[in-house]
Amino acid sequence: MSPPIRVGGTSSSKRRACLIQNEIQIYVRIRSPLFVPILNTQTTMAMAEATRLFAALLFVFLSSLISPSAAEIKSLTINSDTRPMILFEKFGFTHKGQVAITVSSVSVGVLSSAVQPESSRLGFFLLNEETLLQVLMEIQQNPSFCVLDSHYIFRLFTFRDLSPPPLASFNRSYPVTSPNEYSLFFANCAPETAVSMVVRTEVYNLDYDGSKDYLSAGQTQLPSLYSVFSIAYLAFFVFWFYICYTNKGSVHRIHFLMALLLLMKALNLICAAEDKHYVKVTGLPHGWDVLFYIFQFIRVVLLFTVIVLIGTGWSFLKPFLQDREKKVLMIVIPLQVLANLASVVIGETGPFIKDWVTWNQVFLLVDIICCCAIIFPIVWSIRSLRETSKTDGKASRNLAKLTLFRQFYIVVIGYLYFTRIVVFALRTIAAYKYQWVSNAAEETASLAFYVVMFYMFRPVEKNEYFVLDEEEEEAAEIALKDEEFEL
Repeated sequence: MSPPIRVGGTSSSKRRACLIQNEIQIYVRIRSPLFVPILNTQTTMAMAEATRLFAALLFVFLSSLISPSAAEIKSLTINSDTRPMILFEKFGFTHKGQVAITVSSVSVGVLSSAVQPESSRLGFFLLNEETLLQVLMEIQQNPSFCVLDSHYIFRLFTFRDLSPPPLASFNRSYPVTSPNEYSLFFANCAPETAVSMVVRTEVYNLDYDGSKDYLSAGQTQLPSLYSVFSIAYLAFFVFWFYICYTNKGSVHRIHFLMALLLLMKALNLICAAEDKHYVKVTGLPHGWDVLFYIFQFIRVVLLFTVIVLIGTGWSFLKPFLQDREKKVLMIVIPLQVLANLASVVIGETGPFIKDWVTWNQVFLLVDIICCCAIIFPIVWSIRSLRETSKTDGKASRNLAKLTLFRQFYIVVIGYLYFTRIVVFALRTIAAYKYQWVSNAAEETASLAFYVVMFYMFRPVEKNEYFVLDEEEEEAAEIALKDEEFEL
């Protein structure tokens, strides 16, 4: 490695600030609408850049909430990376935390022959959310300030500590005795340089018996949580099978799909529990992550398909699908394939890859489109039933169907709202030690949705929604004239 040479001058600082600003703008575009008014109210360029950096760092913290890491022992290769800051992972430590980092095959390429990097300007550090404001103030006061010089970070090491070439490596373990949620960053404060290296990170907490716990302090309860819910879904599946068996004459094809959905959900949770258990004990999923993603893909596609088919009344109200309903399925299923692909990339890689933000955008966009698409068949069914009720003379039967589909519409909207918005809010506001609460809330809401949906469309000989007394016909006709079923 070349001897350290200090890089000075205002032009280099300005170019570096521009690189940081461009990197930050990519982060801010995804999930920082709350920061837009703040950015627009700044009166100076320095304040604007500082606020963007604050938003970027805060986004980096929040972005890891989208999907939990696949393992807390990670090995990755960085090739010719010019980013001024790279987030490797986020982890909640107890008072007995440990961070072990091994860096090898380090090389720093110079993009300009007039510049030679100073090795102390590149290094790794830990940062928690409470110190963000202090770091922001330092950058605001001095735009060319290097975060590695901050007194509010836990600096691990710089490239000055590397062994001499050709090895250019470093290996050390650091204790974390102050409980908090930290993010492991790599900072490159040397302008016009590209870094290549092989990095292996190992983060964990020590239990009271001295054993390693590779799950974050807020996720260590997840194996037990997923196991409990998997048992609940298996019991639900057995009970549903019993209901279908005792009502053979009323069983339709949709009920078999619903049974398969329950089975896939149970298997998905079993794999999730095993995945988290092995990560907790060994730091690696040992193949359970592959099974988890397989069953998750099948389960999500089945869930959206079942909601669409129930919304159309397929098999229990009509034996076929209309063309527009088929088009909804043709849109939703491929989009779910794309969403699950994005989920795998997000979960199995991390924010250290350059396209990680883009994959998050793809996942969020596709999920929103699918959630909107599955609502249309329910709305179409309600409107179709209203039009049919004016001509077929079966007011009471149509009123029951309208009531059923209107209730189902409300249930689906409530489920989507809770699992997409409320759960995310819980993840954002909950303390790092209680991140598992958002997972518990999501699984509880999902189980409640399954129970309500399966109860509403259960196979029974005399469905209360479809069999009404003749005396209710006149009252039903009056109710159908009301506009309460219009959406």
